[in-house]
Amino acid sequence: MTQPADDAAAHGRGPANSDVRTARLLVTGQFVLIGILVLLPIRHDWPAPGALTVACSIAAMVGLVVMVIGATGLGRGLTATPLPNAHAQLRTGGLYRFVRHPIYSGLLLMMASFTVASGSVLRLLTLGVLVLLLTVKARWEEERLTRRFAGYAGYAARTPRFVPIRLRR
Repeated sequence: MTQPADDAAAHGRGPANSDVRTARLLVTGQFVLIGILVLLPIRHDWPAPGALTVACSIAAMVGLVVMVIGATGLGRGLTATPLPNAHAQLRTGGLYRFVRHPIYSGLLLMMASFTVASGSVLRLLTLGVLVLLLTVKARWEEERLTRRFAGYAGYAARTPRFVPIRLRR
């Protein structure tokens, strides 16, 4: 299900320069943390048995598939930054029926799988910072999506952010 955009960006007025700067910083931070996760030296702070390594490899592939499906679900609305473009539509079907940010969910599954299989406390700490950054990034993006789409607040109220499980409070 989609809802067309009807805000300033759809009418030819782009986002404020401060929003563009913040969006770029969030993306840069995300890629720096991913780079650190991948490039940290191999350590063996905990054992990673063969079965765990295989399970993590499968989970990482699932994460990649989730990212690809989430990205293709956005169509021309896909952007490199957390700012909706003029082609953006509110997506509530497909993977977006289960989580608001399936691309981030897939990325987190990939990076968590890689971290667990690596047996590295430094990678685990870096993963924690990545989770924090993606949470901040998602909240920041959601503020813009709420302004952009009349139905976003209701969608967000009934759809989990990253994990397709609704926890009771």
